[in-house]
Amino acid sequence: MILNILEIVIAALLVGVILMQVQGSGLSASFGGSGESFRSRQSMEKLLVYATIILAIIFALLSILLLIP
Repeated sequence: MILNILEIVIAALLVGVILMQVQGSGLSASFGGSGESFRSRQSMEKLLVYATIILAIIFALLSILLLIP
């Protein structure tokens, strides 16, 4: 039961992180700001990529774990 809830939470976080990765405009347009420097925007996008990879691995492992009766 807990694993099912955890998988739903991870899936929602994964969808949210993927939606934050807007192609072309970066994060500044998503949050209403336009004066961010290039370095901070690039580091934030790199963080989102790493978060996506980690969440996808956790989601895959949980899905495999839930297949085992």
